[in-house]
Amino acid sequence: MKIALICTEKLPVPPVSGGAIQIYINGILPYLSEHHSVTVFSIKSGSLPDEEEINGVKYIRAAGRSRNEYIKNIEQRLDDSYDLIHVFNRPHWVVRLGNAFPDTKISLSLHNEMMHEKKIPRDMGLSCIRRVEFITTVSQYIADGLIRLFPEAAGKTYAVYSGVDTGKFKSPLSAEGIQNKKTLKRKLGIEDKKVVLFVGRLCDKKGVDKLIYAMKSVMDARSDVALVIIGSKWYGGNTTDDYTKLVEAMSKSLNGPVIFTGYLSPEIVPAYYNLGDIFVCPSQWNEPLARVHYEAMAAGLPIITTGRGGNEEVVKGFENGIVIYDYSNPEAFSEKIMWLLDNPDKASAMGLKGRMLAEEKYSWQRVASDLLTLFNAAAAPDTVPRKIPSDISAKDNDAENRSVRSEPARAAAEPGDRTQAGMEKHEIFRTTIRRRYPGMPDNVVEFLKGFEDYFIRGEL
Repeated sequence: MKIALICTEKLPVPPVSGGAIQIYINGILPYLSEHHSVTVFSIKSGSLPDEEEINGVKYIRAAGRSRNEYIKNIEQRLDDSYDLIHVFNRPHWVVRLGNAFPDTKISLSLHNEMMHEKKIPRDMGLSCIRRVEFITTVSQYIADGLIRLFPEAAGKTYAVYSGVDTGKFKSPLSAEGIQNKKTLKRKLGIEDKKVVLFVGRLCDKKGVDKLIYAMKSVMDARSDVALVIIGSKWYGGNTTDDYTKLVEAMSKSLNGPVIFTGYLSPEIVPAYYNLGDIFVCPSQWNEPLARVHYEAMAAGLPIITTGRGGNEEVVKGFENGIVIYDYSNPEAFSEKIMWLLDNPDKASAMGLKGRMLAEEKYSWQRVASDLLTLFNAAAAPDTVPRKIPSDISAKDNDAENRSVRSEPARAAAEPGDRTQAGMEKHEIFRTTIRRRYPGMPDNVVEFLKGFEDYFIRGEL
């Protein structure tokens, strides 16, 4: 197939300025390009050419001072030769591109709660869902939220967890990981300290202020602890605002070292994870699922996270960290940080379990494999009309709305069907069950296949 990946307008691909979506795209490309012809569309960047081809992947970078200008420029570069257009995190664009290319299949990848009524009008959201072959989400939290808002999405929504490059992030037991820790501790002047690590943007919803409050009691009790905060207000550079000034001022009252590294480029961030002894993600908002969890796992760090949004989905029950539900209480963080510092063997075991999960469960190859299953299912021929009028409404166009509802590999894919489309549908089901219930025996998965359609409709 010839596939177009449409990145958001925020940052370019490759992720020279960071960005979770950009890192995601960059991670899956080597595997997707082995099977299909892939073109990546992203924002123009002064450090990158407007057009190039790397390792068989074509990159087209479009200018855009606004979101609308950006997608307009991309639309002008697309054509009818693409078999599938996969849009990242911009459901509005599904309808626009669907009208421009009515014979091309479209799919959507949701990395945030972009289908909320504050983000998209309901009629447009329905049009988007009915137009796409499938929707992937970065967590079950995002998938469940989407289906609550739009039950019509139940049969075509799949949680595809993100991944991490375990070649870039080194195990704390590896020679390179040990050397990274030693070198960077010396550089920062904290050779004799245990390090509590935060990586992310500095803003109130990320909870950096809560972590600094928590560290006050930790540092009052222990003199062998440092806090290292990696990140800035926004991606790609060091900018400040009232919040960043606040947390820096707060840190001066602590009885131990607090180091703000500022923004670090994606190339050097992996080594800095080896500084840590404990990783803390103190998110205060319903986060879709922060990718720093995958990075901390790959670096073999025990994780303390909050039960907000989808973050707990890669920690709860996996023995790789601790989930805090009293998320706005700094003392809840203090208690768990102290427990891990006082129990280094248990902390180490959590970190090593995280590293194992990163290697076995959260590789980019697995992410790409999940997507390829959906891409291939979407390639199954069908006769569904694809033209969606821009002014469509659920009330006034009920008959047309019903005509464009489709599911990946829906044609001739009823239970027991043995066509290629049916086989691909069964494989999607098996993959979904194994992700939802890790460790489920194969014979149980096969038994549940008899109830496949009930799962797909969200009835089980």
